[in-house]
Amino acid sequence: MKKIKEVLGKFFTIVAFLIFTIAWSVFIYVLEGEWLYFVPLIVGDVLFWETLNYKFWKKREKKPKKNKSEVRSWIDAIGFAVIAATILRTFLIEAYTIPTSSMEKSMLIGDFLFVSKVAYGPRVPITPIAFPLVHHTMPIGNGKSYTEAVQLPYHRMKGLGEIERNDCVVFNWPAETLGRPVDKKENYVKRCVGVPGDKIELINAQLMVNDAPQEEPEGMKKQWHYNVSTKGTGLNPNILYEKYDITEGGYGRNKNEYNLTLTNESRDAIQSFTNVSSVKKQYEKAGVYADYIFPHDKKYKWNVDNFGPITVPAAGATVSITTENLSIYKDIIERYENNKLEVVAGEIYINDKVATTYTFAMDYFWMMGDNRHNSADSRFWGFVPENHIVGKALFVWMSWDKNAKGLKKIRWNRLFSSVK
Repeated sequence: MKKIKEVLGKFFTIVAFLIFTIAWSVFIYVLEGEWLYFVPLIVGDVLFWETLNYKFWKKREKKPKKNKSEVRSWIDAIGFAVIAATILRTFLIEAYTIPTSSMEKSMLIGDFLFVSKVAYGPRVPITPIAFPLVHHTMPIGNGKSYTEAVQLPYHRMKGLGEIERNDCVVFNWPAETLGRPVDKKENYVKRCVGVPGDKIELINAQLMVNDAPQEEPEGMKKQWHYNVSTKGTGLNPNILYEKYDITEGGYGRNKNEYNLTLTNESRDAIQSFTNVSSVKKQYEKAGVYADYIFPHDKKYKWNVDNFGPITVPAAGATVSITTENLSIYKDIIERYENNKLEVVAGEIYINDKVATTYTFAMDYFWMMGDNRHNSADSRFWGFVPENHIVGKALFVWMSWDKNAKGLKKIRWNRLFSSVK
């Protein structure tokens, strides 16, 4: 009788689990929260497989019928941990580091970030067969960590919201030319200053969004290059660093001139020095063509400080295309949206048909670094397609200053601080 009860109990548990799985799947389908489909796997492990000890603070009772060796138990636990971590990293949240100063002082070199994948919706892996928990390169041997034998079409699950203007966004670098799949390109983090449909323009280094100066969120700290002249006595580098957090720049043409990267606050502080005679912002003059600036076309005499106007493409929007403006849309048509593009005898052919207009298949975004004169961003390589978006930077969980010593290497005031 006891054995019959055990069999019936197990049977009803399995039936209940199947009913729960079906009901949960329907619920998630209606909710469009596809990233929650994995929850039944956790429930199933708790009820049946027991590969992970969820009550790790208690000693698990030995079950003779299981007859698992200690090694097998460790293998099961490690395997489940890797699977769980991969699901977490792919669909929920992932850790990133800040390697460059393009977002200085808003984000610092050595900041360790948590990035939300659900903020804008998790992206289904385009390259699903890969070594777990690494990006594109194996930690040993520097070989590829993935195979392109299987490639899935782009699909983004429903997220908690949409990208908003001035969000700090992690994305795959669209200009990468190494031939990697989209989800294996290098990760960048910048501020999204332009969403689909926005008009973007820079006038003497002032960013204009829809013909108005950029609205700056609290905590955003922009920087520019300045020429600083003194009256014969130099500036103490220790004071610049320790008191005013000025970390970039140095001497100019002589010992009375400096090229410094300053926020508005540090600029005002420098101007108050009695031995400083002038502080002037550096910027490229309007009408001076820079070949390294998007769209890399002499017809557009744009540079890092005087750029545009340009409109950020939106999915479903249609634009007129000519040989005059084709350089702006060439990458979108050909690389990002996978069309055949040719210009023959002055006429534009898309997929072997003459085209005078083009309708965008995806939304695009305009990304810029807060360290405006030390950031390789959309001014250099153009629009960021929606299928390159990884997630939203949430908060700094650790910050490490490699130039400091001892316990000062940890920037204690930045631990668990939100990203502005």
